[in-house]
Amino acid sequence: MSADDLKALHHPISGVVVILLVDYLRQHQAWGWLRMVAGTSPLREIAGLTFAKVMGSGQNGGFSLRPSPSHQGLICCFDHWQSAADFLKGAHVKAMTERAREWWYGAFAVRSARGQWDKQAWMPTDDTACPAWSGMQVHPHMLGVLTRANIRPAKAMAFWRHAPAAQHDLENSNGCHLAVGLGEAPLVRQCTFSLWQDTECMTQYAQHTSHLQAIQAAYRHSFFSESLFVRMQLLNMHGVWKDRVLNHGPCQLTEANHV
Repeated sequence: MSADDLKALHHPISGVVVILLVDYLRQHQAWGWLRMVAGTSPLREIAGLTFAKVMGSGQNGGFSLRPSPSHQGLICCFDHWQSAADFLKGAHVKAMTERAREWWYGAFAVRSARGQWDKQAWMPTDDTACPAWSGMQVHPHMLGVLTRANIRPAKAMAFWRHAPAAQHDLENSNGCHLAVGLGEAPLVRQCTFSLWQDTECMTQYAQHTSHLQAIQAAYRHSFFSESLFVRMQLLNMHGVWKDRVLNHGPCQLTEANHV
């Protein structure tokens, strides 16, 4: 499926979501930038792919206006769990991870969503996309949250004035095991992914003053021309991010330098 094909589809997105994060080794950073330039074109033959975005990141994988030379993310949606599993075991992911100092992936089932991405709404994952979750032991509590916005250029500076406090609180919130800032374009096409121990921890952050102020300002002043909020149940994860092992199973978090 080509990038044009992906953009042309306006029917709702539904299926199994894969988030892949990489921090490329210095000697492979140029290779990583070429992947950014190529975008979704190398994914056109991937079976079952219904949505894909190749994303850059802020300094150190965070929310800085300064882009990172090494951190990148890939967000995909597949029509079936088996397609997602095959992709994670395939050559594309291997090529990225074998060039990375650190990498992590998570597979998720969408539980709720509101808004759109490129005029496409997201829908809860249907049981047909993951029958009996392929026999996997679904983590009963852990969830991923994906937020994304097209920021109106005239409102970009106002948006970024509100962002640092909320993003600092996000990274340091109780129960937040991973938080990364991603983007399709500097300043104006931004995305946040976070991984939470449970819904209660995520809700506590969402009700925090800095986050509430940022959201209220965004809607009061119409910062966004398009936005999306997705809540997802963790199905599987594996890897290391910021020296932290985050694997599926008991989801024990330990310190490590590599997988």
